[in-house]
Amino acid sequence: MAFINFILDLGASVMMPIIITILGLIFKQKFSKAFRSGLTVGIGFVAIFMIVGMLVSNLSPATQAMVENWGLSLDVMDVGWPISASISFGTTIVPAVFGICFLLNIIMLTFNLTKTMNVDIWNYWHFIFTGALVMYLTNNMVLGLIASAICFIIILKLADFTAPYVSDFFGMPGVSLPHTETVSWAPLGILIDKIIDKIPVINKIEMHPEGIQKKFGILGEPMILGLFLGAGIGALAGYDPKGIISLGVNMAAIMFLMPRMVRILMEGLLPLSESAREYIGQKFPGKEVYIGLDAAVAIGHPSVISTGLILIPITLLLAVILPGNRVLPFTDLGLVPILIVWAVAPSKGNVFRGVITGTIFMALILLIATDLAEITTIMARDVKFPIPEGASLISSLDEGAHLIPYLIYKVFSFLF
Repeated sequence: MAFINFILDLGASVMMPIIITILGLIFKQKFSKAFRSGLTVGIGFVAIFMIVGMLVSNLSPATQAMVENWGLSLDVMDVGWPISASISFGTTIVPAVFGICFLLNIIMLTFNLTKTMNVDIWNYWHFIFTGALVMYLTNNMVLGLIASAICFIIILKLADFTAPYVSDFFGMPGVSLPHTETVSWAPLGILIDKIIDKIPVINKIEMHPEGIQKKFGILGEPMILGLFLGAGIGALAGYDPKGIISLGVNMAAIMFLMPRMVRILMEGLLPLSESAREYIGQKFPGKEVYIGLDAAVAIGHPSVISTGLILIPITLLLAVILPGNRVLPFTDLGLVPILIVWAVAPSKGNVFRGVITGTIFMALILLIATDLAEITTIMARDVKFPIPEGASLISSLDEGAHLIPYLIYKVFSFLF
């Protein structure tokens, strides 16, 4: 457990250069090339997480002000994904889940049961969370570990299934996104997009950043869209003119910088991807391997960020009007652009369709987060996690986005 914590504490920006360098050497790269690729990937993660941090740090105060400005009051507190992850890492099954998932990945790669090599070990807490839910439900650790393994297998298969979108739409060949709270929604996002294709008039509406830019010139550029969307959120939050302008400029900066940060990451990954393809093609003809990464690398697309920003006030409105919801969106509202990646990708960046699909996603996320609030609170108390003052029940939008873990949890609740 101490070793696992040590690795996790190093973070992606430190560990990824090591992992990529080792993989490069395995795939017969020269050390200098492997090390350069690894270090470039680490720099890419520093850059991406810096921009994601900027996104969240700017949006969180604005969304909290929106909650207060709109006078919202619900009895389940959205405490945010870091607390959900911390609760998961406080459970007893952590070392076993890491070992099981690592071995499963090797076995599945060996026997061609997956193409994804999941190096996103920092998000293994998703599989720990799945196992913890079932363990606390059944009071049986073995069942919890089985649930973790089932979740891991399903997520790898979904990552394989969606890798063509990652390559074609996001421009990241050789990469997949085994990120539980995002890729879990990909099948539903694809289904909704196919349904919209069948609806007259609506199926003709196109709102792509590229098309908007072509039609409106500078007013349609991603950074200008970020300026307007950021200023709009600032206005809804009740900011003064200075705050509105500041938030608008920061969102413009994020829209401008994020694609460039992703390109740094891909500069490091592409040599590894090419070497892996060449090496595996020689050793195992016809076999292909994807590098599994955090879905945060996909939010650099202007359509994703634009759709996410539009969905923030929509999510707050849903929280008020949605029957059965008890979650007050708060801390995780800044993560909405990440949670709706697969609301946007199936339509190849059509923001109009992304908002429709994303609204459905966020409604379901609120209801799932509500349903998980009681067991999440029990888990938090059991691992001695300090419940925020004034909160009787806790949950998070991120937890609600764990669709596959939730479905596994419901199946076990039915069976046991």
